[in-house]
Amino acid sequence: MAQLWGGRFTKETEQKVYNFNASISFDKRLYKHDIEGSKAHVKMLAKSGILTETERDEIIKGLDGILADTESGVLEITSEYEDIHSFVEANLIDRIGDTGKKLHTGRSRNDQVALDMKLYVRDELIQVKGLIFSLMQELHILMKENIHTYMPGFTHLQKAQPVTFAHHVGAYMEMFKRDYGRIKDILERMNYCPLGAGALAGTTYPLDREYTASLLNFYGPTLNSMDSVSDRDYIIEMLSAFSTIMMHLSRFSEEIIIWNSNEYQFIELDDAYSTGSSIMPQKKNPDIAELVRGKTGRVYASLNSILTTMKGIPLAYNKDMQEDKELTFDAIDTVKNCIELFTGMISTMKLNKENMKKSAVNGFTNATDCADYLVNHGVPFRDAHGIVGQLVLYCIEKNISLDDLSLEEYHSVSTVFEDDIYDAISLKTCVEKRNTIGAPGPDAMEKVIDINEKYLNELRGEINE
Repeated sequence: MAQLWGGRFTKETEQKVYNFNASISFDKRLYKHDIEGSKAHVKMLAKSGILTETERDEIIKGLDGILADTESGVLEITSEYEDIHSFVEANLIDRIGDTGKKLHTGRSRNDQVALDMKLYVRDELIQVKGLIFSLMQELHILMKENIHTYMPGFTHLQKAQPVTFAHHVGAYMEMFKRDYGRIKDILERMNYCPLGAGALAGTTYPLDREYTASLLNFYGPTLNSMDSVSDRDYIIEMLSAFSTIMMHLSRFSEEIIIWNSNEYQFIELDDAYSTGSSIMPQKKNPDIAELVRGKTGRVYASLNSILTTMKGIPLAYNKDMQEDKELTFDAIDTVKNCIELFTGMISTMKLNKENMKKSAVNGFTNATDCADYLVNHGVPFRDAHGIVGQLVLYCIEKNISLDDLSLEEYHSVSTVFEDDIYDAISLKTCVEKRNTIGAPGPDAMEKVIDINEKYLNELRGEINE
């Protein structure tokens, strides 16, 4: 059992206790970040005169060798080690001798693991930003291509008013723009370096924490050593943002599932993003959308778990905080996979535009415009509402739409109607006259698409930095 402590103990840790306490099975994914932080720490120790330049160079060479051998598979991270820190340090000492024992000067595992997690989370959040950007690019393409693709808009899952597919997709575009902004905010807030905080009360060594922070691309050092080692707010914020992302993906997935059904047939999912049935040969199932919807609860659970873990912990570090890792790693993996697969699914799906249009016509989505027609001809709105309600009831009995009614049938309910009613309630008119910003009309949509184009171009530069 490779441990970084034990001098004060007179007997070996019982194996079950060791196994329960160890974190190597999951924190081994932090090996790059542990080595990155150690190299910065050693450079700072040499700059501060705590280590010699020769010792610095020897340790860095040893760390680089461990990284290279771990990456290539020559060196395996095994359960022989308690955690990733003991793996790195023990192997360093094996390779360079006593000089390796100086690596841990001026730091604790408490500030070391706080740093490793921040470095890891920062890298993963940058990747998530890129995945959200790719998703928004696909949504942007769908919007540009479907300004005139009519479909019913829904409230209470009931057909309400006609919109366009561009407008419907645009709602999700706004959601994911907010998600991107939340990730960006978290990166800004968390970008301060905890290394040098020690176990909880700093250290007597003359550390240059500003230098360490600059080497690791942080804005600066954290300002309170107790908070430095016990802060998990950035993980909670990330999991909260991830939960919102998954909620948005889940809502969209639910609509994909509905639209893909035999009853709707608004879309057809590509074979590459569908599965079949082991018994029913006709089936083509939207499994990716269903799994995204299902995995949302998994991410919610991670958020609830860390909130519950943190709620009763006094300052400063407590072993409970080790529970932050598995749930964080799982949530990151889940969110990244879901965004990537969802993006592929929507980029390959086919739209059945005629079915969408028919559904809008047959669902009386133009009933509000029919009432507006009467209002514009002097009929009080409440009376107009009642008149159109009678017409809808008549259409339901006849199994026809408002567009199918003859002028005589309109006159049987109100003589205010004239021949221009048909143009007034056409889907084209219903949509195109709604041109206030944020509405589905083509002029309004073009403005929004232009705004989104500029927004994505700005992000493209940010992503490529």
